[in-house]
Amino acid sequence: MIATNAPSARVLVVDDDRIILDSLGEFLRLERYAVEGAPSFREAVLALDRGPVDLVLADVNMPGGNGFELLHVIRKRSPDTVVVMMTAYGTIESAVEAIKMGAYDYLTKPIIDDELRVCVERALSQQAILRENRILKETLDLRFGLQSVVGHDYRMLKVFDLMESVAPSRVTVLIQGASGTGKSLIAKVIHQLSGRAGKPFVEVSCGAIPEMLLESELFGHTRGAFTGAVANKPGKFKAADGGTIFLDEISAASPGLQVKMLRFLQSHQFEAVGSNKTETVDVRVILATNVDLEAEVKAGRFREDLYYRVNVVNIEMPSLEERVGDIPLLARHFLNRFCAESNRLPLEFDVGALQVLQRYRWPGNVRELENVVERAVVLCRGGRITAADLPSRITRAAAEAVPVVYQPRTLREALEEPEKRILEQALRANNWNRQVTAEQLGINRTTLYKKMKRYGLDCEPVGSEVR
Repeated sequence: MIATNAPSARVLVVDDDRIILDSLGEFLRLERYAVEGAPSFREAVLALDRGPVDLVLADVNMPGGNGFELLHVIRKRSPDTVVVMMTAYGTIESAVEAIKMGAYDYLTKPIIDDELRVCVERALSQQAILRENRILKETLDLRFGLQSVVGHDYRMLKVFDLMESVAPSRVTVLIQGASGTGKSLIAKVIHQLSGRAGKPFVEVSCGAIPEMLLESELFGHTRGAFTGAVANKPGKFKAADGGTIFLDEISAASPGLQVKMLRFLQSHQFEAVGSNKTETVDVRVILATNVDLEAEVKAGRFREDLYYRVNVVNIEMPSLEERVGDIPLLARHFLNRFCAESNRLPLEFDVGALQVLQRYRWPGNVRELENVVERAVVLCRGGRITAADLPSRITRAAAEAVPVVYQPRTLREALEEPEKRILEQALRANNWNRQVTAEQLGINRTTLYKKMKRYGLDCEPVGSEVR
């Protein structure tokens, strides 16, 4: 927090009475504040333009505009600045109205030194709290993808960490995961967290564009380059200059386009189809795929040199089935969003509906869950979403799922099965690398080995990476 008597606390006093302006300024300087005086609305606005102000002491009445107008300007330009209104006894009602508009407090004239001292100290403490809250909100926005990417699962926390780390750079990012896991959203968030946020974000679904047209779509073409090219057309890379381009389903790129992509990633230069003119653009490239690119390389369908070029930073998106604990969080997130978008009163899920959602396997991942919640908001007639508001395929799958029946046993025995399942999932995700798995699970390697041996997981599959 800001120390209330620190010289760094900047106070602006606004009053058209020169005697009050000078006396308040002198008192506050003796209290070790950096004070500036303004005799009018216009001078006050100019002072605000010169730099951040922690506290404004403003008279309700002043030439060129009143304290209400100044309060409105401050709330709009500098929400962290705290405002205290000053008024004569006859206009206390106006000062109270100013508090309703966002002023922190008001002082009545003549102003007593002790009263002013206490008010300023409290106001600056409030200003420090406002600033800390804003910084905390910005940190949370950064941590959780501008409130768009939702998840508490340890796999998602790892994704958040990678997003924070790579966003400020221009390094190429490869996002891998099944369809519907949110790869496009992750790309957008990385762009928004980067220094390119104010520049274009261009998204291209390579699998949705015919192979013969994809190169033209990305790099552009000249008039007459091929049948139907009746005019010059700039490509997506040109459109994304200064910003970010997101290439989804990159595995769909033809061998010829892969060569051109490799050159671009190395030099950021390209030629439009039918042109000999080399163009250079400043574009950050993010790619995504729902297939195993390494397997595509081994099968000869994807260039090995391009694979190593795009696989600089790899973000693995877990399936929704792997993060069952996030389903209630995601469902409520979508519920609140769709209620707001449809101007509905807030809804909530009953316990039974959430249980059904968690028993379903979600082959369409987060996108499928989003669609299901949107449908439920449209169909729900009460204040709570029940299992009856969910699609029949989901309720049937939940009914077919084997319920967990309590059996008398010790707590250690009850925890063995979920512990074994978590260990196996973590080992598979890390290609049976014990060191990396132990670090992710927060245990030492010896403990991990003992648990693997207890659960019969110490015989790794052939070809696994055992370290």
